[in-house]
Amino acid sequence: MFTITQEQQQYKTYILCDETTDSQVEVVPERGGIITRWRIQGQEVFYLDTERFTHPELSVRGGNPILFPICGNLPDNTYIHNDKQYTLKQHGFARELPWEATEQNTNEKASLTVVLNSNEQTKAVYPFDFQLAFTYELQGNTLEVRQEYQNLSSESMPFSAGFHPYFLCGDKTQLEIEIPSTRYQDNRTKEFRTFDGNFDFSQDEIDFAFGQLSSRSATVTDNSRKLKLTVDYDDFSTWLVFWTVKGKDFYCLEPWSATRNALNTGDNLTVLAPGASRTASVKLTANFF
Repeated sequence: MFTITQEQQQYKTYILCDETTDSQVEVVPERGGIITRWRIQGQEVFYLDTERFTHPELSVRGGNPILFPICGNLPDNTYIHNDKQYTLKQHGFARELPWEATEQNTNEKASLTVVLNSNEQTKAVYPFDFQLAFTYELQGNTLEVRQEYQNLSSESMPFSAGFHPYFLCGDKTQLEIEIPSTRYQDNRTKEFRTFDGNFDFSQDEIDFAFGQLSSRSATVTDNSRKLKLTVDYDDFSTWLVFWTVKGKDFYCLEPWSATRNALNTGDNLTVLAPGASRTASVKLTANFF
């Protein structure tokens, strides 16, 4: 049986539940359309900095933030379009703006659609008319995010998009990481290195971008929590970023449609013709063992 309920916490929160498997997700549309929590049989899958979440002026550190219209950051936070310079903060603005819950369904799965439309605030930094419609679907131990990006402008619209999921973890030295790539770029040094499946978690920060993905799936097995996490994605996602900070109980495995600065370089950039749309899907599966 699938249910969707609403609860007034700091924000109106939608709780999607699969009662058969005792799994549930919490969605807060007005705080960046974000999924804040994902529980299976009472165990948290996502990490959430709950204290930071109470401060609307701060970015959310936890859950599954939405990245649009850029992933990562731009040099000096700027890009050029039609000979005009614009400023965009890291990961764009979608994770900071209020979204609207528009549709829900409890037939065969629990699903909730949230929508973000362009407005004067977005067009000041990104001069395009658009609509994003994301549908969160919960069924069993699987959470799928179906995305639709629509260009409502009279000119072509370039963008990149992705997610920044924070996964709660135990002892990081007990993580087994399987990413379908043989090399990565270290964002701190900008150097490319070969990947042998191992990470040095004694570093203060790990920020590695993996391109040339050879399959549509990646897994992380947390042996200390007895949790295997699988991220499946379609061909919209061309990069996976692994990020973690020493002393924090999370790691992030982030599917991105393009790497940093794509709005300036054009690398893997998605460009929608006027009136065109693009769909994509990311599926997360969590299995405790």
